[in-house]
Amino acid sequence: MKIAIPSNDNISVSAHFGKSHGFIVFNTNDQEILHEEYRENNVTGHAKGGHAEQAGEHSHSHEEHNHSHSGILDLLYDCEIIIAGGMGQRLYNDFMSANKKVFVTREPDARKAVKLFLENQLDNNTDSCCRH
Repeated sequence: MKIAIPSNDNISVSAHFGKSHGFIVFNTNDQEILHEEYRENNVTGHAKGGHAEQAGEHSHSHEEHNHSHSGILDLLYDCEIIIAGGMGQRLYNDFMSANKKVFVTREPDARKAVKLFLENQLDNNTDSCCRH
């Protein structure tokens, strides 16, 4: 099974999925990490410097924040599990609609988060994920 985790440094879990520089994709069996790769985030406007606040104005309402998540879904098409420090409600819903299992964790270390997931001990705080 493949597990995707957003990360800016290939070590820690990013707090905001779409703003992360990339995604660590772990290939696992039921007990351990077999292989991992880092996929650059070249698909979201956040990562490419878009959605910036203009002239000090905060224009980040949901009406104006109407971008597609198809790039992220395409980039992580082969991942069944998504583990993140946080993400917006729309992205969460899009992952769920694509039959991905989403976990929102407080664990800051990506590899430890995967190990906890494989041991069925990873925290899941989806009620707090959607505050972006």
